[in-house]
Amino acid sequence: MTLKQLENLVVIDQDITDDTYGTYYDKRTLEQLLDYGLIILDKPPGPTSHETVAWTKRILKIPKIGHSGTLDPQVSGVLPLGLGEATKALGVLLYGPKEYHALGRFHSLPSKQKLDEVLEMFRGEIFQKPPQRSAVLRQTRTRTIYELEVLEQKERLLLTRILCEAGTYIRKLYYDIGEILGPGATMIELRRTKVDQFHESDGLVTLHELANAYALWEEKKDETKLMSMIKPIEYALSELRSVVIRDSAVDALCHGAQLAMPGILQISPNLRKGDIVAIYTQKGEAVALAESLMSEEEIRDATKGYAFETKRIIMAPNIYPKKWRSKSVPKD
Repeated sequence: MTLKQLENLVVIDQDITDDTYGTYYDKRTLEQLLDYGLIILDKPPGPTSHETVAWTKRILKIPKIGHSGTLDPQVSGVLPLGLGEATKALGVLLYGPKEYHALGRFHSLPSKQKLDEVLEMFRGEIFQKPPQRSAVLRQTRTRTIYELEVLEQKERLLLTRILCEAGTYIRKLYYDIGEILGPGATMIELRRTKVDQFHESDGLVTLHELANAYALWEEKKDETKLMSMIKPIEYALSELRSVVIRDSAVDALCHGAQLAMPGILQISPNLRKGDIVAIYTQKGEAVALAESLMSEEEIRDATKGYAFETKRIIMAPNIYPKKWRSKSVPKD
């Protein structure tokens, strides 16, 4: 295992994994990645996020793809896509921080001092009401602007980098800045450069590159390029705390059972009650997302009971053998 979140875990118990079942997360075949993979797409300006997903389905010829965080049609940039069963894990990216590069135009030229003063007002927690054209209820809410940096200014044009809480409307941010400056401001171009841990500098995949790579695989049986574009879905969970379980507990979880103490092998250090965790097999495969019902210290001391409450099952059932018993039904 080499994923960051699976290193330096606290050992609760030890066991060996049966290589007959499952697949090491970083050894999946291309066919397996098309059902448990992640593509960090560079969405072009023009199509909606829904249309972009539909095009990707047609390119890869698979029935199920989901995206993490809608981008408006004219906005470009980072759009994580989950393939097949991997769509179940994308929810963890919805609430992580987002970074944007925004180009706006002021209706009159502000002085540098005045601009600096106003921008400082929008760093930290702000109040924001969604615009009229939005998919959410239009009520005032708070959002946090972690970083607001001026990258370049040319007369009335201003290019900024914004690191913010999920759900922040950048167009509305520019509008509000313009209102305080006086004459107003309008955002004219926007690009999302980061979603949680995924940044455009790490390398994005365009639709054209994806189509060419798929054609290369289909026509010449060369899967190298396409394989390099699809990450294991476990990379989307790298910021979560982790739990590793026995092979014998995997299928029970996939059928909806809760994780009991005897099934736990390793946990993240400093685990706290209420933390959302990713549950993995010993091969590093994501099984489920769960909420911790105990702290690290309590799990170390416990010998029975449930330590985690399952919130989302990721792995399909019957990949690992059934080694659990259903409750028997009494005979008449």
